[in-house]
Amino acid sequence: MPPISGRHEPRFRDRERKQALAAAFQEQGEDYDRLRPGYPDAALDAMLARVVEGAEGTALRAVDLGAGTGKLSWALAGRGLEVSAVDTSAAMLEIAQQGWRQGGRQGGASGLAATTAPSAAPHLATHLATPLTTHLAPAEATGLPEGSAELVTVAQAWHWFDAAAASAEAARLLAPGGVLALVWNMLDVTIPWVHRLSRIMHAGDIHREDFLPTAGPELQLAERSVHQWEDPMPTGDVIDLARTRSYVITAPEERRAKVLANLDWYLHEHLGHAPGAEVGVPYRTDLFLYRGARQSLAGL
Repeated sequence: MPPISGRHEPRFRDRERKQALAAAFQEQGEDYDRLRPGYPDAALDAMLARVVEGAEGTALRAVDLGAGTGKLSWALAGRGLEVSAVDTSAAMLEIAQQGWRQGGRQGGASGLAATTAPSAAPHLATHLATPLTTHLAPAEATGLPEGSAELVTVAQAWHWFDAAAASAEAARLLAPGGVLALVWNMLDVTIPWVHRLSRIMHAGDIHREDFLPTAGPELQLAERSVHQWEDPMPTGDVIDLARTRSYVITAPEERRAKVLANLDWYLHEHLGHAPGAEVGVPYRTDLFLYRGARQSLAGL
């Protein structure tokens, strides 16, 4: 099998190409929410275990940067946190507000609802009427109050940010004892058939085993963990999963059709799955936990 990846982190031809690829997700909310996986309980347990408990009777507060359709936001809300979901895509946040549950994936929880808030909020209440608010703002300048979160999270999005500016903003948002969690779901390409699937799909988020995110001096890595799991999907959804990849979204129609046709051949003819059959798609979730560089790492 060829090397998993020769890259330490995602690379882009230039700043304009990076911005174009990032913008490709702006209108992909429904497909992204339906097809992209959620996050395993083990990863949520690991990040929450490092968060310093708030005052008695006070819910922990989280800010989810680059929240997209709210997959991680709603999972945290389901754990009892008050969540501010921040993104630059109004279409993505509209879906996050709905707290959808699709295809068995956790998009929200019964009885939970979302509210909207301006991107430059003057304050963040200790108790919110609902567990999720959305903020249309960039991760590098959220407009949220300093020290307003015990947990700041970034799922599938850190590589789209300006790392220096986002690091400074995350450190500013963290309350004393707070934790920044950077998390990526990736196809588990240590499995040969998944490795070939990722190549056909042009999955660009496969990292080297020694990958470490680029972070500013305000942050200090405290822990890294890897969680392996499977996401069951019908074969048609595995093919459509490619439609949520920036390479395919931005490709000319002819190239996009070729990628989808190749996936159809690979799943149904080469691997022999019946059309519509359920396939367990192996994933690995990489989790990186940071404290503010000035915080004590005692107890980590």
